[in-house]
Amino acid sequence: MRDFPLFPLGLVALPYEYVPLHIFEERYRTMVDECLERSREFGIVWVGEEGSRPVGCAMEITEVLERMDDGRLNIVTRGTRPFRIVEEQDDLPYPAATVEFLADKAEAADAPTAEAAHEAYNVLVEQATDKPLEPEELSTMTAYQMAATVDFGLEAKQGLLDLRSENARLRLVTRLFRAATRRLEFIERAQARARSNGKVRFG
Repeated sequence: MRDFPLFPLGLVALPYEYVPLHIFEERYRTMVDECLERSREFGIVWVGEEGSRPVGCAMEITEVLERMDDGRLNIVTRGTRPFRIVEEQDDLPYPAATVEFLADKAEAADAPTAEAAHEAYNVLVEQATDKPLEPEELSTMTAYQMAATVDFGLEAKQGLLDLRSENARLRLVTRLFRAATRRLEFIERAQARARSNGKVRFG
């Protein structure tokens, strides 16, 4: 697809993830207005110290929260599908590129891998909210759907976006969920110790 609008940012978005954005630069206000008028997606790509990553996530605008008198907007977007930049363009009033949307490789679903990911996610959710998920809801969730609700680091999220295998993504999120659970448990223990005697002992 040519003329695909791009929004380079210091963040990584995933399919199913909701991302609020404040749009203030004129070129991105133009981009958003065109996307709204044509009901089209735009792409978020992570720009870090190494430059722009070639794989990003297409976003749909789900809601315009506020449109200010000076043209600035507050919007809510939702990730839809990963893409790869084929060639950047400079012939539009905003950043754009020719992109290819990325499909997963054909493979059989691995039930034990999915079960491990679902279990690790459920443990994390219950640890964070005190409410386990309904089994019916949990059993249908993909790696992207689960990961979209957890605040991982940028490298981890980009790693998920780069993978073209659902089984591989499930294995990765299982490790990430378990690591996040361990961090939560440590924080809770530290807070309990701090409440009891004002000191936190490490080791």
